[in-house]
Amino acid sequence: MDITWYGHSCFRLRFSCGTVVTDPFAESIGRPPLALAADLVTISHDHPGHNNAAAVGGAPFVVAGPGEYEAKGIFIVGVRLDHDARAGGHLGHTTAYCISADDLTICHMGDVGHPLSQAQVEALGAIDVLLLPVGGHRTIGSGIAAEVVSMLDPALVVPMHFQSAGRPELEPLDKFLKEMGVAHVEPEEVLKVAGGRLPDEPQVAVLRARA
Repeated sequence: MDITWYGHSCFRLRFSCGTVVTDPFAESIGRPPLALAADLVTISHDHPGHNNAAAVGGAPFVVAGPGEYEAKGIFIVGVRLDHDARAGGHLGHTTAYCISADDLTICHMGDVGHPLSQAQVEALGAIDVLLLPVGGHRTIGSGIAAEVVSMLDPALVVPMHFQSAGRPELEPLDKFLKEMGVAHVEPEEVLKVAGGRLPDEPQVAVLRARA
């Protein structure tokens, strides 16, 4: 399967059996308009940077909350998390999605805003690729993000929701890489992933946002 990033928290996951788009955004966040089609769309929470399912063509099945779902041979488990460190009292809740097909599980963490509890780690289960916010400012920052990686122990970590030209208030990617003990990672246009050929220890893969 392959993973393409469109900026912010929006990814396209292309499995052999179908395509998933995560957190499609509205143009109001300052990114170019999306031109995507999918079989399924996941919405982590109801904020304009994450909930624009109407921008995705193909009449996709929309998943917008915790629970278990299946369509096109793709299985999704949504786990409720909080958007802040106050049990959701400030910014509400978000949903992390574990998306499984082709003998792989990709976890999109949404706008998680707190360290994970052991119960949440167990609910998320075994993860091959973790799509993780790292930029702080309404999500976890680099330090807590590195702790989440340690707790979930994925094979690959793909950072999202970090500083860019349109989001100067977020922490830069380099801060997370430093927390992970990595000096530099060359960005890729598309991340290709195959079950059975994953690293034994967590590695960071950086994607270049597609316009």
